[in-house]
Formats: sequence, structure tokens, C-alpha cells
Amino acid sequence: MTLLAATAALALAATGTLTATGARAATSEDQAAATLLKGAKFAKAKESLKGDYDRIIQDIITLTEIEAPPFKEDARGAAYMAMLKAEGLSDVERDEVGNVMGLRKGTGGGPLIVVTAHLDTVFPGGTNVKVRREGDKLYAPGIGDDTSSLPVLLAFIRAMNRAGYTTKADILFMGNVGEEGPGDLRGSRYLFQKGKYKDAIKYFISFEPGEAGRVTNAGTGSRRYKVTFKGPGGHSFGAFGLVNPAYAMANAMVDFATIQAPAQPKTTYNVGILEGGTSVNSIPFATAMTIDMRSNGKAELAAEEKQFLAMLQPAVDKENAARSTANGKITYDAQLIGDRPVGNTPESAHIVEVATAVVRQSGLEPRLGAGSTDSNIPMSLGIEAVTLGSGFETFRAHSLDEGLTMNPPQDLANMATGLATVLTLAEAR
Repeated sequence: MTLLAATAALALAATGTLTATGARAATSEDQAAATLLKGAKFAKAKESLKGDYDRIIQDIITLTEIEAPPFKEDARGAAYMAMLKAEGLSDVERDEVGNVMGLRKGTGGGPLIVVTAHLDTVFPGGTNVKVRREGDKLYAPGIGDDTSSLPVLLAFIRAMNRAGYTTKADILFMGNVGEEGPGDLRGSRYLFQKGKYKDAIKYFISFEPGEAGRVTNAGTGSRRYKVTFKGPGGHSFGAFGLVNPAYAMANAMVDFATIQAPAQPKTTYNVGILEGGTSVNSIPFATAMTIDMRSNGKAELAAEEKQFLAMLQPAVDKENAARSTANGKITYDAQLIGDRPVGNTPESAHIVEVATAVVRQSGLEPRLGAGSTDSNIPMSLGIEAVTLGSGFETFRAHSLDEGLTMNPPQDLANMATGLATVLTLAEAR
């Protein structure tokens, strides 16, 4: 899920207190960010990023060309785990669901911070993932979302080491599985529900494609169902007049389309996949629709789901009353296949204050907003989390001609902002 694809229209006011004259009063986070950005060590860290630019690009190509379809991220995970180990992290490991991670230990007394990007892409096995270069652009399925972020995290580690930074906090660098569609945030979910660090994590930062400035501090929730309608079926001519599951499904779809979704908090719905039938001259014995409901509000999402589920039986009843049930009635089965919780990290939370302070001190305007990312899980649990842009401008996400633009000065400036956010949060010295 790219930051550009997140709900950019929800950009909110930057955090901070205004003085009587309208000027913004500096916070302790502003002061910490300014001190770090002006320091000699950070200058060395930026030089490290600059010197690593070609290496970052090559690592992106290497990882992109390793398939990572949903639930089959192991090969890419193994490659990334080797990369984490090569950076000198301790406790490098792969957990039960496939997340790979390593610890950069702090000096002690600080919180545990997770810094992650997701390993998986939306593309099925067998997709041609060979990277093509045309001028300043690289093309390949999955190269942007989220493969481009993974090598940036490695570059962060090298920059911290070369600059001689120590941090009070321990930082767990990770490549997680299951962020996209059917993955249903399984990597992040496992980390916080069953993982060895689940009770120790204080802050969580996920990196997705995108430039500096945007801070995703709200998680768009979703509920997804596959609803299957079944009936007796039969020959379209010889059995004409029997109930038809396609008509029951159509009744449900028409009713679903009448839901009045609130504009704020933004709430949406969609019928995305239709399936069923055996031939043009057969009454189908089964049809199915897969639907998606999303909202930035927990109550609004629950209300929409309740409305949808309440429509299914009347849709079936309508078809059973309209045609013959001599060979059996229409029935339905609604299976929940996706559940992303709504979440929010308040503007006043320390992690948001740090992220927006670094953006401001870097000469940009912070833009808060909502999106559906790995941060949804910690946000829903009350753990401070944000999703940030890892640096590259990407385009055509989730398409076969997905790509990224190589613009070293801008890319490096964006990366520096992300690195400074991690360092400031970790109380680097």
C-alpha cells in the first residue's frame, strides 16, 4: 500500500501550539530535531546515504527480481535476512510467519522501536519481475510497493554506524510479510499478538513508497467478505422458472449500492470480484461476490458492515419468493476474508510530534493523514505508530508497469528526513 494511494485528502493541520501572534511555539521535539539535523554526525550520515545511492538501487533491483507473492515471501525473506545480518545486527532471525528482523542495540534504558517495510507484493507467482531501466526510471511489478523501502532501511543502518551514532533505544529493523490484500496484515498482526517482542514495543514506524512530509497517523480499517449464493441449478431452458442464485446475488448488490456512506470520516464500499456459473445455458448452482468496506471511523465501519449483512437474507428471500423452489431454495454463506482494524495515533503523541518536527526542521510542511498500512495493528492497540515515505517517487503501483523515478538529490533528501525521524525518536547521540 503506497502512501500516495492513501487517503491524501485527509491531510490535517500540523501539530503544535500557536502563540498569541500566530507564530508556532517550538516544542522539545522541534529542538531535538533541529539539534540532530545540524550536528556533525548527521552530516556524516547524509554522506553515507549519498555514497550508498547506487548500492540502494542495486539492492532494489536484486530484491525486486525475487518473487514475493502473498503467503510466499520466503525466498525474498531469506535474501533480506542475509542483508540484515551483513549489517552487523544482533539476534537476526525469521519468525513463525516469515517476518525477518535484527536488533541494533541501544545503550540501555530506552524503548524498543520497530522500523519495518513489507516484503510482499500483490503479484502472483510466475509474474515477470525482471527490472527494466529506461533513462531515470526503473520498471517492474512490485519495485515500488514496497520493495523500494527495504534497501533504504539497510542504508539507514550503515549511515548510523558510519556516523558513530549510539541510541538510547533498541531498534528492531524488520522486513515483514502479509501487508498486501489477502495477507491481511498477518506479519504485523503476529508481531504484536504472538511475537517475542510483542510486550516490549513502544514505537512502530513502517516505511512505504513516498516522499518526505506525509505522516500517516491514522489507520483506515476494512472488512472484506466473500458471499456465496447457492441453489439447485439446472438447464436454462428445461429448468426455466427455478430460483437462480445469480438473481439473489444481484438483489444483494443493488441493495448494497444504496448504502449512504458518510463523507467524514471517509467511508466506502465496493463489489470487487464476481464469480460463478458453468455455462451460458445453465442456471448456476453457485455464484459469489467479494466485497470491500472501508472507513477511517470505527463506528462507521461497524455500522456499514451491519447494514450489509442485514441485506443478504432479504435478497435471498426475494428470489425464493419470485421463482420456484421445487428443487431447493437459495441459500447464502458470508465468509469474512479481511479484517483491518481502524486505528489512530493522536497528533499529540510523541512519535507524531517527532515525525512532524523533523519534517518542519527539514524545511517541509508536515501533512497528517490516514491510510491502510502495517501501522493499523499497533494503532488499534494503542501503541504509537506512524507510516512514513521511504524516499522514492513511485508510480503505477499494483500494475505490471509499476516503476520508480531515480532523482538522487530529492531521493536522498527524503531518505535523510526518514533517518532523522528514527534517530530523534531513538534519542541518538
